[in-house]
Amino acid sequence: MKMLIDFLPVALFFIVYKAEDIYVATAVLIIASAIQTVGYRLWKGKFEQSHVITLILVAAFGGLTLMLHDEMFIKWKPSVINWLFGAVFIGSMWIGDKPIIQRMLGGQVNLPTEVWSKLNIAWASFFIVLGFINLYVVYNFDTDTWVNFKLFGMLGLTLAFIVAQSLYMAKFMQDEKKQADE
Repeated sequence: MKMLIDFLPVALFFIVYKAEDIYVATAVLIIASAIQTVGYRLWKGKFEQSHVITLILVAAFGGLTLMLHDEMFIKWKPSVINWLFGAVFIGSMWIGDKPIIQRMLGGQVNLPTEVWSKLNIAWASFFIVLGFINLYVVYNFDTDTWVNFKLFGMLGLTLAFIVAQSLYMAKFMQDEKKQADE
């Protein structure tokens, strides 16, 4: 459910872009991100950090796109967000007692410490690479292709990465279960 909520502003951006243009879609993205952030706060009683960070960057890059009438700013936003998330994952290896992926999933899954570290590095790497892939699409394809990639390509890559991560984690969860059974 959360993943659906997280991708709703991007989906609205896509729909409005197809009906109008990138500037109207950018305005809708800013509004949808603000509604998402506040709505989540009202629903859960707290702000989701990723929503707040995304809203700040959407407002900044989207605002520049609208003020300067230059779509390049909104096209750079996914890269900056992904790099920022990658940096947070890397930083969490030295700040705090657990990597951020363990803080996020540790209450649901029991894994060895070294597995959490590898997963954390994998997520950091994924975010950094995804940022560069976005820029590759920005500079080598037209805006229509980029908008399609923004929704379908990034979502598809993220889902594929989650499946791969789940398969990797399952191996260690089975080992833990075997050890508990013995």
